[in-house]
Amino acid sequence: MPVPKAELHLHIEGTLEPELAFALAERNGVTLPYADTEALREAYRFSDLQSFLDLYYALMAVLRTAEDFTDLADAYLARAAEQGVRHAEIFFDPQAHRARGVPIGVVVEGLGAALDRAEERHGISTRLIMCFLRDEPAESAMATLEAAKPYLDRITGVGLDSAEVGHPPAKFREVYEEAARLGLRRVAHAGEEGPAEYVREALDVLGVERIDHGLRCLEDPSLVERLVRERVPLTLCPLSNVRLRAVDVLEEHPLRAMLEAGLVATVNSDDPAYFGGYVGDTFDAVRDALSLTPEQLRTLARNSFLASFLEDDEARRERYLAEVSAYDFGA
Repeated sequence: MPVPKAELHLHIEGTLEPELAFALAERNGVTLPYADTEALREAYRFSDLQSFLDLYYALMAVLRTAEDFTDLADAYLARAAEQGVRHAEIFFDPQAHRARGVPIGVVVEGLGAALDRAEERHGISTRLIMCFLRDEPAESAMATLEAAKPYLDRITGVGLDSAEVGHPPAKFREVYEEAARLGLRRVAHAGEEGPAEYVREALDVLGVERIDHGLRCLEDPSLVERLVRERVPLTLCPLSNVRLRAVDVLEEHPLRAMLEAGLVATVNSDDPAYFGGYVGDTFDAVRDALSLTPEQLRTLARNSFLASFLEDDEARRERYLAEVSAYDFGA
């Protein structure tokens, strides 16, 4: 059994495996421009973030109904449970669906049907985080937040994803101010392809509580000192970083250095169907590539629960942390 862990950086649309994509395409009368699942899997070779995003958004065409989103989330949760996930905070991209004529209610209700039974079926507690597409206008993000208001009982927080370069966090200042007013938790992708300054801006302008990725914070020693001092979690995605060429090879990933610097690093899968592994696979990969010790792996698992939005259920968080403390890496 893998070490118990929380997954905090997971795009549900990025869990769309080729087999499910073809099944949903057939159900919804969508023709995919690939001969079969193997041809589609071959397309999962990316030169950078944008080449991934192009395919990622194109494949969303198969997601049409609430049932589709339920099936997508159920498939992820089943895999996550096998990989030791006990708590998952799941991103979704409503703008990408609304642009295709799929209302936000269809998405939220579909995902919610799977999340409502996640604990009973898979032993996983969940939270749902609505992400804004940073390469879309801020007005679109604000309109999406407005459209989400009837469903805020199901949504824990907001995030910021998609193409980073040229789209600084400050572009979304007013949207995040409104999200804070509504009582939503706030996270944002920053410092993946964008500069370390985007990390600082996400903290100071958007008031985020976690940084998604944050890889390039190491370029700014004063920022690293601040992240350590303020215990700001980083939701790192090492396999994603390699697939999207942010890091050349996994052996060069700075995760170990970040742990040794005292950063609150966590390990996540990002878009596992596209990047070659779910979060348990990612733990195994960084363990081997970076020669991480059992105690460093335990720290990563502990950090994942400490960084989670479980303040409303501290007893649950403590139970998960106790499972991590009791875990035998030699078993």
